[in-house]
Amino acid sequence: MRSRRMRRAALAAASVVIMAAAGCSSGDGGSDTAGQKATLDFWGWSPGYEEAVAQFNKTHPDIKVNFQKTASGSKGGYTKMLTAAKAGNAPCLAMVGYETMPSFAAAGALQDITEYAAPYKKKFAQWTWNQVSIAGQTFGAPVDSAPMALFYRKDLFAKYGIDKPPATWDEYRAAARKVHRADPDVYLGTFGNDAYNYAGLAWQAGAKWFGTKGDAWQVSLNSPANAKVAGYWQGLIDDKLLKADPSFDPSLYKDMAGGKILSDVNAVWNAPILASSVKDTSGKWAVAPMPVWDADQPAYGNDGGSATAVMKGCEHPEQATEFAMWMSTNKDSLSTLIKAAGIYPAATAGLSHPALSKPDPFYGGQKIYDVFKKETPHVDTGWQWGPTMTQTSTDLTDSLGRAGKGSAALPDLLTSVQKKTAGELKRQGLNVTTP
Repeated sequence: MRSRRMRRAALAAASVVIMAAAGCSSGDGGSDTAGQKATLDFWGWSPGYEEAVAQFNKTHPDIKVNFQKTASGSKGGYTKMLTAAKAGNAPCLAMVGYETMPSFAAAGALQDITEYAAPYKKKFAQWTWNQVSIAGQTFGAPVDSAPMALFYRKDLFAKYGIDKPPATWDEYRAAARKVHRADPDVYLGTFGNDAYNYAGLAWQAGAKWFGTKGDAWQVSLNSPANAKVAGYWQGLIDDKLLKADPSFDPSLYKDMAGGKILSDVNAVWNAPILASSVKDTSGKWAVAPMPVWDADQPAYGNDGGSATAVMKGCEHPEQATEFAMWMSTNKDSLSTLIKAAGIYPAATAGLSHPALSKPDPFYGGQKIYDVFKKETPHVDTGWQWGPTMTQTSTDLTDSLGRAGKGSAALPDLLTSVQKKTAGELKRQGLNVTTP
């Protein structure tokens, strides 16, 4: 069992778990295999990963990586990974979102690779390195971050008299009203059920969800800052100014392709997804900065970011680390991942990669990454995820769907999600405080 003493030490350091208590030391399940040939299994789902693995295998004859495509984490991938870790037959490597790293750590599913990873630390933005490091131990390589922006139809904005993309949320509301008044079947945007997209909206507003104080977790999904965000979107729902299509659902892309939904506030990695989902509208889309609360002090949200995690029991942790760091920093690998997965690299050298400066035909020849580069310095890097995000995201996804349909009010639903989250933390034996 986790000891109270260890838990206090971790929380005092604003960490998420004490991995020594979870049984994940650097030697746990593995050994120093430097110089030996190694075969590594790698589970993930993102486009481009398989190609990046093939590039690695061509240039590293002593390390073979076998990539196995799984369902995305939220659709069963994480459950499969955790089940395998519990059974002692997990892959060496796994694609794990930053938001889920604390949950994997709490479950004892990650392996400490600090001694192998340390030389690579300076290659990454500090805040992304923090996403793979817990209580002074490192468990994987950062791959990307995910600043958010406004994806919009240039031609239809012009048709409905929107002269420029809304720069603030007040302007967004005014544009939404203008469009819907002109045609009740057309909407400026959508209110989906993606918990992590909503997290990005909260992140932008400084509406923290988790924190630590003393030996207790702080859970604050219904704080005043969160209430501000929830109240804004509830107002748009109440005024019927948004279409409630489920996130990433065929119905959403049908409405976008048909000119019924004119824009989407989403992360950088949405760029290739949108392009492949509404191909017939190529050249009509553009990317603008995410609307902000205060134009004089702009702040932007982040929706995602992932790591290549080393799983507990990996027999070749040094080689697994070598591959993970290579995939995140190698120029050819980054080229593949930027093109196929729309990543915004976590590696600092990757931010000057030529692929980020290429005009995108789908977006009318726009160099869309210029938008994300300008936003990145204004993304709060102090956001903290909690160890119950699997449960929290499930409850929030359900709540967002209900709010979009008008069957319940978003502020009330957030209070319910907070209560369930606090209950889950207590079930895990952790101290909890709420506002």
